[in-house]
Amino acid sequence: MTPEVPVTIHRVTHLDLWVSDHVWSFADKRRAEIDAHFAERQRDKPELWNGRVLVGRQPRFDGVYFSAEYFETDFASFMAWRDWGFPDASVFNGFGMGVIRARDGAIVLGVMGAHTANAGKVYFAGGTPDPSDVRNRRLEIASSVAREVKEETGLTRLDYHAADHWHCVEAGPLVAMLRILDVDQPGDALKARIEHFLSRETKPELSGIHLVRSKADFLPTMPRFVTAYLTMLLHGDD
Repeated sequence: MTPEVPVTIHRVTHLDLWVSDHVWSFADKRRAEIDAHFAERQRDKPELWNGRVLVGRQPRFDGVYFSAEYFETDFASFMAWRDWGFPDASVFNGFGMGVIRARDGAIVLGVMGAHTANAGKVYFAGGTPDPSDVRNRRLEIASSVAREVKEETGLTRLDYHAADHWHCVEAGPLVAMLRILDVDQPGDALKARIEHFLSRETKPELSGIHLVRSKADFLPTMPRFVTAYLTMLLHGDD
């Protein structure tokens, strides 16, 4: 049995993320294998697109600061690295997510659509950063989160109050940068609002919305970093 990866949650107020011209040797050396793997995945999910994404290296926590270097690569290389068990330990998957919290304390999560790379998984709104999130060679995770939340739920910056701090959930090869987004609306009404938005989308990223009010609402399809963070929130530590 594979041992569980330990999860550490850091509360930070500053993200210092810069983008370099680093060339990923893993992507170069295993190009043919990567392309074959992506072609196979595309046969199962034709909507998969080999766009450009950002991957991190050299992460560092220093008090209330989190810093890291990012570089650009193709989604096929990122997916192969992930699917093959993270063979290059020098890089990490660092992404932002918006933790949407209703007025009554209910936490909003989305069920990933069948056509997506993470079909069926239940997450907070968010995703892998891409070049559109870069300004003057700095990765703006706050902008990435706002973009993903709008794309997945229809909520804009005017619909929520974003916390001043972040929780960085560190679990093996990933660092999820989570920001609480408080919405002044009860959970059931907020769920219905987002579901109405999804019903009007041609191909929504989410196939459903799931509310969490207690551990009884946890699902097997939630990754461990998600349940670890939810457990902290439910204890009142935000």
